[in-house]
Amino acid sequence: TGATPLFYMVNCAHPSHVLPTLRDGESRGDDWLGRFRGFRANASRKSHAELDECPDLDRGSPVALAREVAEMKRTFDLRVVGGCCGTDAEHIEAIAASV
Repeated sequence: TGATPLFYMVNCAHPSHVLPTLRDGESRGDDWLGRFRGFRANASRKSHAELDECPDLDRGSPVALAREVAEMKRTFDLRVVGGCCGTDAEHIEAIAASV
């Protein structure tokens, strides 16, 4: 039917894993950035491979995560933000307070 998605988003990644790609796209003037509107953050800076090997959940730093999500929201005009693996109420409260 030719229908296209309203927007794109990234799920279950740490901002430190996504920001370099977003910044590269921005510097090139990539059109897809105009439809990138959402991000659900993984709390850990570890790669998914590292997390698969961890005996315990790495919850990272709620304050640092919130700061980076807020930067992404402002810089890339995100409409949907939230938390995924490793986040809890403390992370979500910090994100909500920072955006």
